[in-house]
Amino acid sequence: MRRITWVLAIIMSVALVMTGCGGKKDAASVVKDLNDVSDKLESKQGAYQGAGTMTLYTGEQPQEYKVEVWYKNPSYYRISLANVQKDVTQIVLRNDDGVFVLTPSLGKSFRFQSDWPDNQGQVYLYQTLLRGIVSDNNRQFVEDGNNYVFEVAANYQSSALVRQKIWLDKKTYEPKQVQVSDSEAKVVVNVKFDSFKFDPDFTKDSFDMQKNMATGSASESTVIEVDENGNPVSAADDGENAADQAAVAELGDFGIIEPGYVPAGVELKDTHKIEGSKDYSALIRYDGVYQYTIMESRPLDRAVSLAPGTLIDLGFTAGLLTGDEQQTLTWMDAGMEYRITSANLPLDEMIQIAASMDEQSGK
Repeated sequence: MRRITWVLAIIMSVALVMTGCGGKKDAASVVKDLNDVSDKLESKQGAYQGAGTMTLYTGEQPQEYKVEVWYKNPSYYRISLANVQKDVTQIVLRNDDGVFVLTPSLGKSFRFQSDWPDNQGQVYLYQTLLRGIVSDNNRQFVEDGNNYVFEVAANYQSSALVRQKIWLDKKTYEPKQVQVSDSEAKVVVNVKFDSFKFDPDFTKDSFDMQKNMATGSASESTVIEVDENGNPVSAADDGENAADQAAVAELGDFGIIEPGYVPAGVELKDTHKIEGSKDYSALIRYDGVYQYTIMESRPLDRAVSLAPGTLIDLGFTAGLLTGDEQQTLTWMDAGMEYRITSANLPLDEMIQIAASMDEQSGK
């Protein structure tokens, strides 16, 4: 009897070991591992580097972008977004000096005080994906080949983004793909990672603003102070000199770009070009349920220093939201600078309007 009991004990022990080695992990086990991964990223040596393709389905035609993400603890970030169709690259950078949005080819940059990306989801940031999985107690979990797939609530600045599916490699937990959907289960954003590496070796100047500005053929730029709405406080005395005027003339004329999306209950009021203006060349006004203006310009190559504001993820680029009672959303796209200003237009609507202008051409 003792011998039989002893043999059964051995069999059960072996079975348990085999189960532990070859058995499937459940959602709770994976989430526990992801918490450990998150803790490691917050450690002194925490870092990662990823690259892939992001496709936006916000307009009539899908828009494709090459995305590269660098992170180094404690709070250094570099996100490069390259528009495949327009051959334009913008960089979102965070270092000890603040948060920057750079367009190296134009010598154009925005700098502002912000805690980005803390508590602000970005679909291409690994920490955002981990946070989304760990925090959603109603998460759905399946296995798909060599990947674990989680479906969780989306937590982004636009409330139009409702759900997201996240593919993670079973062995390394590296991100493979992310799909973000709207309330009708339509995929709005799709990110596919071509490569991802933990603990890469970054050089000392990997997150330096001047070093990253030098990646494009930018001309020398100057810094201009602006008010809380992002408008220049004053211009340099020599701002209207012959050299600047000649530079503006070289830029040539451009057609007014109207958004493809207009909120319900809103109509176009008027459109006109601003003659003799060095900075802003076109103004579009809308009236109705919401009142707002869109200002467009093709500015001289120069840097702009902004007052404290919020970085807004527009998908195709990063925008800057400034102001209180009257808010202004500013962004750069293919050499153009855009500003939406309104006292009552919700942020969701601003984002949708901005996204609809990305694939429009001048009229």
